[in-house]
Amino acid sequence: MKFQPSRQASEGFVGKQLRRIIPLCIACVVLLLYRNAVTGGSAESAPSVVGRFPRKIWQSWKVGPLAFDQRDIDRAKTWTVKNPGYRYEVLTDDNAMGYVEHHYGPQVLNRPDIVHTYRSLNDKIIKSDLLRYLVMYAEGGVYADIDVEALKPLELFIPDRFDERDIDMVIGVETDEPGFLDHPVLGSKSRSFVQWTFICKPRLPVMMRLIDGILAWLNEMAKKQGKTISELQLDFDEVISGTGPSAFTEAILAEISSIRGEPTTWDHFHNILESKVVGRVLVLTVEAFAAGTGHSDSGNHGGKGALIKHHFHASSWPTSHPRYKHPVYGEVEKCNWNPECIKLWDANTKFFDSLPAQEQVKLIAMKELEDANNPNPEDEAPLGGQGAAQQPEGAVPVQAPFADAPEGWYQGEPEAYEGDPEAELEMPAPKPVAKPEAKPVPKPEAKPEAKPEAKPEAKPEAKPEVKAEAKPDAKLEAKPQDKDAQEKPDVKLEVKEAKAEPKPEAKPEPKPEVKDENKGADIWV
Repeated sequence: MKFQPSRQASEGFVGKQLRRIIPLCIACVVLLLYRNAVTGGSAESAPSVVGRFPRKIWQSWKVGPLAFDQRDIDRAKTWTVKNPGYRYEVLTDDNAMGYVEHHYGPQVLNRPDIVHTYRSLNDKIIKSDLLRYLVMYAEGGVYADIDVEALKPLELFIPDRFDERDIDMVIGVETDEPGFLDHPVLGSKSRSFVQWTFICKPRLPVMMRLIDGILAWLNEMAKKQGKTISELQLDFDEVISGTGPSAFTEAILAEISSIRGEPTTWDHFHNILESKVVGRVLVLTVEAFAAGTGHSDSGNHGGKGALIKHHFHASSWPTSHPRYKHPVYGEVEKCNWNPECIKLWDANTKFFDSLPAQEQVKLIAMKELEDANNPNPEDEAPLGGQGAAQQPEGAVPVQAPFADAPEGWYQGEPEAYEGDPEAELEMPAPKPVAKPEAKPVPKPEAKPEAKPEAKPEAKPEAKPEVKAEAKPDAKLEAKPQDKDAQEKPDVKLEVKEAKAEPKPEAKPEPKPEVKDENKGADIWV
């Protein structure tokens, strides 16, 4: 008789195995769910975890608030005083690494590549840019550079017609000059959002998209230069495109396109007259975050729509990351997006390129000589040296674009000013080109005429020919008065002597008031 295993015995064996496997499967599922909850899931699909923006203001600086200069204390207070319901925290050079290790370490986001990259970086501006993105992804809230002043409370940053729950990010337009998109130097900087101040909710995919893009870019640059990340040497444009406004803008446009399911270009934000929400991103007008920049219809800090004021003093990083500078015509950025100035710079540089090498060398030598005689040209002319007025006769103007351009200031990418730039920042938008163009014209004519005519005519001829020649001479001599400060006192005295001695001519004395009008058409006719 053959032995046949009972069905009950077989079922009992399978049941035992299932009872062992099921708890193991449940444990694996729980572990996976926990890991996703901790790490925030993938960068592409992580949803916003809060319905409103975190009530916290972030800044980063070399030192903490207790060691701030008075200027920085005053600026920081504008955020805390106007927003008493918000917490405030400053990350410093000493504690930022600890913050990154904690939030991106194995216990939280578990991104060792981010921790390693941040630790390896020696370039301060790259580190500063990356830190703000890391903070805003990990915790969200409001980020503001240390040299940014709050003009209005944060509750006014989101217009009443929008619901905070429908918005994940608040940004403002910085540069809106798409007409220069194809310019060889300015093109990549012609369209951008502000990243010296922005607001976002935590764990936004756009922030991780930006962070991952920066890591890839750093590794690519290291490979290109044959160096480690800690040894990288970057110019101004590389910083802007790698971690600055250009990188920030590209990541946002890409994320909005992903959310909307269709390409989103700068056309959606060009010349916007009021704030708008596109792809859960609230985009404010230029005036909101970039008032007073003197371009892109930015308005001024006293405008109704201005929310913050950027003072551009926090560091001098552009000095260690030079902009493109033509050896003769200097930096086109100093035109501050003025079309006529840029057009002139382009024409001059094109002409320079057409010259034989020997002529180019001569022009460069002339420029170097001028700079040697004028060691601080930037102090004398906001848009560059006054080379055009100092050139020998017949020479090509050395800095024609800067001498002929409207006066203004160049905001520089984050924080180009070391001193207090209140005066520059409060300057109105560039004025008509007529005034600046007139400046260099009188100089060559005024100086040769003033010396030979003023002295011989006024003293010997004043008594006999007071009535006939005093008036025309006064007008002629008024020309150099405003242009030649050293001759000003002499001309005044001579004119008065000529009219003071004859008593009948005492009444016309007010006529020298033409000097006050010399700023107008009389001088430059």
